[in-house]
Amino acid sequence: MTRKANRAEYSARMHRVLEFIDRHLDQELDLRTLASVAHFSSFHFHRVFFSWTGETVGDYLRRRRLEIAAARLAGQPKLSIFNVASSVGFGSIEAFARAFKVRFGCTASAWRATIAQQRNPGQELRNPDQGAGVSGADNALTVYPWLAANDQLGQPRYGISQDDPTITAPDKCRYDAAVEVRGKIVVSGDSHTTTIPGGQYAVTAFRGTADQIGGVWEAMLRRWLPSSGMQLDARPFFEYYPTDATFDPSSGTFTCDIAIPVAPL
Repeated sequence: MTRKANRAEYSARMHRVLEFIDRHLDQELDLRTLASVAHFSSFHFHRVFFSWTGETVGDYLRRRRLEIAAARLAGQPKLSIFNVASSVGFGSIEAFARAFKVRFGCTASAWRATIAQQRNPGQELRNPDQGAGVSGADNALTVYPWLAANDQLGQPRYGISQDDPTITAPDKCRYDAAVEVRGKIVVSGDSHTTTIPGGQYAVTAFRGTADQIGGVWEAMLRRWLPSSGMQLDARPFFEYYPTDATFDPSSGTFTCDIAIPVAPL
């Protein structure tokens, strides 16, 4: 294989591992299991993982579990802290409590109480030091060359948010710019194929700028969700840009649908 092909293969394998982790956080994820998903030996996998992510497997798993737990504590006030901890793979409430305080500088109860105090229609909840991520025009610009080269222009697009920018550090946030492909296609380089899981999603229409979309995400997760009788699950959040989605380059205004995965409490 060429050097470029080798990198593409590594990228595909690591993408598969990160996706597997996010969809199985409630389960035991040991080095051997993750190495088998990536089709690497256990001996080599932890070195490859660190070189790719800048984190050890253990550090990455701990961070993802705690960040997802923080989001669920904020969005699901009726869910017990024990159940939140269990839902992200912590075997004991004591281990979860210690890890949460180290990561966020406060207890899980204090985190939830702070969010509850901020939850009112007139207050922005987003950390001002963290942005809303890529969306709208940035999404289109990011994937346009690929769309043109692979005859996929005019297809519905997706912006898949893998992290919550109000919780995850900016340099760790991941956002996948995606397109609904037609026909048979062979991906290469850093492009990958995936399937957005089906099921029930809460959806709201958005019209505004990239600076405004974070507030709508916040309203859904911090205000609508807690009183909805629904809860989040392990599927990713995404923005959906149908073929008739609009973008005004003069104002930066665009349209899309915002979708969060939900299930009954």
